[in-house]
Order: sequence, then structure tokens, then C-alpha cells
Amino acid sequence: MVEIKADFLAAGGNRHPSAADWDQNSDLLVFGASNNVAVWSPLDTSYHGIHALLPGHTDTVSAIMFLYTPNSTPLFISGAADKTLRIWSPDPSSPNGFICSQVLTDHSASIHSIATVPGSTTFTTGAADGTVKIWRSVFDDAGSFVKADLVHSITLIPRHFPLCLAVAQLDSETMVLAIAGTRTAIQVYIFADYGYSLEATLTGHEAWIRSLSFTRETSDANSDLLLASASQDKYIRLWRIHAGQELPPSSRAANDPSLGVLGKSLSNKAHRFDTQENFYSLTFEALLLGHEDWIFTANWHRQGPNLRLLSASADNSLSIWEADPASGVWICTTRLGEISAQKGSTSATGSTGGFWIGLWSRAGDSVVSLGRTGSWRLWNYDKTKDMWMQDVAITGHTKEVKSACWAADHTYVISTGSDQTTRLFAEWTGNGNRSWHEFCRPQIHGYDLNCVSSIGPGRFVSGADEKLLRVFDEPSAVANLLERLCGIKTHTEGKLPDAANIPVLGLSNKAIQAVEDNADVDDQDDERIPIDPASVVLKSTLDIRHPPHEDHLARHLLWPETEKLYGHGYEISAVAASHNGKVVATACKASSIDHAVIRLYETKEWREVKPALTAHTLTVTGLAFSHDDEYLLSVSRDRQWAVFQRNSENENEYKLAACNPKGHSRMILDGAWAPGAGPRLFATAGRDKAVKIWKLEGKEATVVQTLAASTSVTAVAFAPDVVHESYVLAFGLEDGAVGIVRIRCGDLSVASADTMDRAIAPTKTVNELSWRKIRGETMPGSESSTGVELQFVVASDDASLRLFKISDLLS
Repeated sequence: MVEIKADFLAAGGNRHPSAADWDQNSDLLVFGASNNVAVWSPLDTSYHGIHALLPGHTDTVSAIMFLYTPNSTPLFISGAADKTLRIWSPDPSSPNGFICSQVLTDHSASIHSIATVPGSTTFTTGAADGTVKIWRSVFDDAGSFVKADLVHSITLIPRHFPLCLAVAQLDSETMVLAIAGTRTAIQVYIFADYGYSLEATLTGHEAWIRSLSFTRETSDANSDLLLASASQDKYIRLWRIHAGQELPPSSRAANDPSLGVLGKSLSNKAHRFDTQENFYSLTFEALLLGHEDWIFTANWHRQGPNLRLLSASADNSLSIWEADPASGVWICTTRLGEISAQKGSTSATGSTGGFWIGLWSRAGDSVVSLGRTGSWRLWNYDKTKDMWMQDVAITGHTKEVKSACWAADHTYVISTGSDQTTRLFAEWTGNGNRSWHEFCRPQIHGYDLNCVSSIGPGRFVSGADEKLLRVFDEPSAVANLLERLCGIKTHTEGKLPDAANIPVLGLSNKAIQAVEDNADVDDQDDERIPIDPASVVLKSTLDIRHPPHEDHLARHLLWPETEKLYGHGYEISAVAASHNGKVVATACKASSIDHAVIRLYETKEWREVKPALTAHTLTVTGLAFSHDDEYLLSVSRDRQWAVFQRNSENENEYKLAACNPKGHSRMILDGAWAPGAGPRLFATAGRDKAVKIWKLEGKEATVVQTLAASTSVTAVAFAPDVVHESYVLAFGLEDGAVGIVRIRCGDLSVASADTMDRAIAPTKTVNELSWRKIRGETMPGSESSTGVELQFVVASDDASLRLFKISDLLS
């Protein structure tokens, strides 16, 4: 059986304030990545990124929280738009390290929030059905999770969506629950085994409330409870729950000079309630000002006697708040992120769109944030420098990954997708470890991107919904970065531009030159034209000694655009470059023969090679050149495939050599050529749940092997070399499954057929498969490689990019 192992996983985080949690025992951070749950260790010094993507949910994961366990094992709960809650338990026998122990289906709408209590087996969940449910988890004598039981169900009146929850232990018998969301008020309940009751409604916020967090004021378990509420009105409010008949000392908020006249209007109404053990009062404590946009999360952390609050905002900042020891006024002591001057724009040179999540590490000396681009940022506190320093974190696509390919020399992967970005991933070898990272973001676009293909060294072409294709060349900043950190030497001839940017109101990446740090950038002929800050980049900014952080990826590591390829009338559907880099074939969406043409462009002058190739009547879904570029294969929704042969007199021209109008009984979704100098073999994959292997002889092709699948086959690819006298074929299905088949070169029979473990396979449609060259040398007198280790990358609709390694091909 083939051994398949995940080498690298890339996935962006979901933009939901509740969709991540950092365990305070194991240092694992778990977050929602499309419909999967991603597991990551931010403090891992080997920088191996995402450990696993846990399948199970069928819709976007929107809430995650770790749950207390008696034996301190990392147990967590996830909730999603599929209306279900899943409880995950560690399992060393699972390929992902976790298994789903229970699925809770009591909610009737999308889950929005989960809250737990340290040291308690109780947890609460809130959903768009307007209910909050209180659960209790059950453990066996060994401390292993058994099940979760529903204890209470609260129907919110007036009905609203509970976007955030917070729970705390009020006394030995009673807990306090705060609920807020799509109203401007916070509802406070107390509950115990005997029932629950609404005790207070806190007003003051002027917009939706996105985050709630409880903590004790001191390390004493009997000290007052503090509740922080963060809102889209740009403010954080602190509330105090005090035990006893007497009210606590009056809040200093109204006397805070920083509030000006606002302080006079702050209400400090006391809400009183009691439990079976004590009397309590709930009062307004403080108003925290400083953020300039919506605040999505606010989380407490205690480090010794110091109590700190971390807030994440759409103004691109993380703020750390502490109470001034002398006055008691809460002030922002640290601000991380980006300056306000870069706020507002979502272009490549503007803002990254704000922070949706901010979390503390267990020790409190590290914080992470998740931004609009799906990328995480990590800051560590350096005691010697007395400042917070940014460290390497993880990135990934936030929507469907539509296409992925290896560079011409198979050194890095280029991917593109519906999040309108093209990303380059490579292996970092300069730190003593080997780990994969995103090293640049060549294209940040305004349209969904559908396909990408590498054209020789340091160049690629991408197609989008804008009806044209764009060609990009590698800048020297990226070439130097890849050579310095990955050992990838550039083969591009001539002088490269330093970097690229998108001008104000521009749509194309323009080449720019870096300037010295002490250069006078204001020196220009026309003083009436203001300097565009995005057009200036310092050389020191591009001199990076580690995988780039998100702020570099979003602004400084674009590739300059060198050409646009026009001609198609609809959204681009497929693109392929010849292996010699001299020809690019393209196609677009089509419902008639007039648009279902294949256009060829020569890459020297970038002129279209006419006439366009005709054979199909509907959208061409896949294009592939044979390994010697002698043939071009096209497959289409019209159920036929076509093979075009190169003109012997002009290597840029192709003409129809063979076609089959009934190649499959339903639409054909992909095609690929087999390697080697033996018989001409190609594979086609279709909606009819079959992969067909064809042998081309002259102008005829016959089926030599048919591989059946469980559902529609959406992607197919041959390994680039023959391995032990066998062709290795991978195919991906509509449900995310991936099959690996070995076909003997001699009689073309199936030597082995394996299916990837669904625990590590994508959970949605596989859009593209691309193989990396085999590690190993070719044996003298044989086409076979001595190496038995292959790698291939999978692009999927579940917003993940996965790199797999295959070994034990002979077993």
C-alpha cells in the first residue's frame, strides 16, 4: 500500500471573532479554516505551521473554544454554519491527532459563539436561532471525555443573534452568563442546577457587541468579577460584579479627564441580584477609548498581579490595556499592528483590512492576531529590548483554491483562487529546519482568479474573471529572498526590477526601484504632484532574513506585470504553458463554438498565433502540453477531447490531429499526458465518474484502461517520471477524495490502486493536482528513477493547499 503523508498545509483563518482559541495548557491554537478546523502551534521553534486540518463540518466554522478536562488533555469544541457542534478529543492513532467524539445537533441555525469556564465542565453555545444552550460534559474516572449533556436552553427575548458569550463562576453553586450580539445591550443571567434567570440588562453601547470576557480583579478567588465588552461603536466597556450589600467604591470612569464631556453622560446604575449564597451588585466600571474602528475581540490575561486586556480592531491594531496603579484609569500601554495612515484601503499597498481576532499565549509574553487576508501574525515580547517583536506565523487562502502549479524547475508552488490572490510557497532551509512558507504574494487582484501556469524560470501567467490574462516576472527582491532562504537560484537573464507596486487608482502591478534608506524621495520636478508612499520602497525593507510577515506579503512582494493577453470574450477557464516556455494556450467560458476556441500566444513578442484552434462547442475545462510539447490536449464540457499536433515547420503553431466527440458520457473536467518516450498516453477525467487512459496512434486514440470512481472526477495528473516501470497517476474527486494508481508500462494494467485517507484529504472538490519531480537519479539504460519518493500539491474548494509526499510505491 502506498504511504501518503502531508508535508505542508496552508489555509487561511475564517473572519469570525469567535473562530479561534489558544489552549492555556498545551499551547495549541485551533482555528476555523473554511469548513475545516486547523491545528497550529504558534510557539513551535521549527515553524512547521499547521499540524492538521480536521474534517467533519460541512459549512464555515465560526466558533471554537477549548474545554476544561480533569487530566489537562486538549479537548475543544467547534461550531459552524452547518448548525452542529463537534467535540474533538486527542487520539494519537489518528493521522490528524484528533477525532470527533460527539456531534451535537440541538441548535437549528448557524453557531456563532461558545464560552467555557476554567476548572468547570460547563460550557455554553449561542446560535442564530436566537437561543443559548448550557451544556455539561461528562468524563470517566481516567479523565477521558464521555459525552456532553444539555442542561438548560435559553430563548432570547427580544430575539437576537448571540454573537458573543462569557461565563464565570459566581459562587460555589451559581454561574453568571453574559450574552450580547445584534443588540446594543448585554443580558446577564445567573444559572445553577435548579434553573436560570435574567438579572440585568446592561446598556451603554451604541452598536452590535462582538466580544465579552470575564476575569477576577485579583488572583483571589473571592475578588470582584470584571466583564469586558467590545463593540462596533469603537469602545470597550468594563463592568464590575461585587459581592455584598454595599456597592463598590464609585467608578473613576466619570472623572477620567481623557473622556472630556463624555464622562458626564456615563450612567453608573447599580443592578442588584442575589443567589442562594450571597447578594451582588453589577455596575459600570470604565470606558476604554483609543480604537478608531470596530472592535472584534477583547480578552483578559493575568500575569502575576498584573491584569491586562488585549483588544483587536478593524483599525489594524492590537492594543494592550492596563490600569494605571496611581489613578486606576485604564490606559493603552502597547499598540501593535499598523499605523492609521494606511487604514481604509484594501489594495495591495493599503491596509490589510483590520484584525478580527486577538489571543494571548499561556505565559502572556506572546500574542497573535488574524487579519482580513486570513493570515496570522505573531508577536513575542523581548525582555532585553523591552519591546514586542514580530515573528514568523502562517498564511493561506481564504476562499476556494482554483489552481496550483510547480515552477518550471519544480522549486516552489504557485497557487491562485477566489480570494483574488496569487501566492508563492517554498521550503525554508536556512534555519537548520525544513519548513514551508508563503514567500511572496505576486498578484493581489480585483477579480476572482481561476487558473495559473508557470512559463519558464521566474515567470507565470494567470487568468481571471476579467476576460484577459496577465503575465508576471519575478523581481530581484523575491529572487534574492528565495536564493538566500531557500537556495533557489534565479535563472532569469537580464536586470530585474527591485519590486512592484499598484499605483493609486491603478489595476496593474508596476515595476519600481528600491531607494537607499537616506535617499531624498521628495526630490521631483513637479512639486504639485504629491508623492505616492506606495511607490517608494527602501532597500532595507526588502532585505529580509526570514519568511516574510504578512505586512511584507501584502505590500512589498508583488511581481511586476509585463504583459496582458487579450482576445477572449468571457471569463478565463484554463491556461497552460508549453514546457519550453515558448507558447501559452488559453481558453474561456463558452456556450457557443465562437467562444469555445483555444488561443495560442508566443512568448517572445507576445503575439497571438492565428488562427485560434477550434474543436469544441462549450467551455474548455482543461489544457495540457505533452512533455516534449509535440501535442496539446484539450477537454471540454461538450464531452469531447481533442489533440492538436505541433507544426513541423513552425513550433508555435498547432493543428487538430485527433478528437473524440464522445470521449465520456458526461462533461470532461480535466486531462493530462503520461511521461516517457514510450507510447503516447493521456488521461481524461469526467463527470461520469471515470478516468480513461487513452493511447494515441496517429489520428486515432483508443481506451486502454478505465478507472472507476465513486463520484465525479475533477482533476487528474501523471507523475513527471516513470517509477519502477510504472506510470503513477493521481486523480481528485468532487467530494475531495484523492486516488493514487500505478499503471504498468508494459501491458498498461493496474499494478496498484490506493485512496488517500479521508482524514488528511480535502473535504471539498479537488480543483487541480500537480506533481513535483522525483527525488532520485535515473538508472543507466532505463527510463525509471531510482527514487521512490514523490510529491504532489492539491488545490481544493475547501480553501486549502496541501502538499503530500508519497513513498513505498513498491509495497
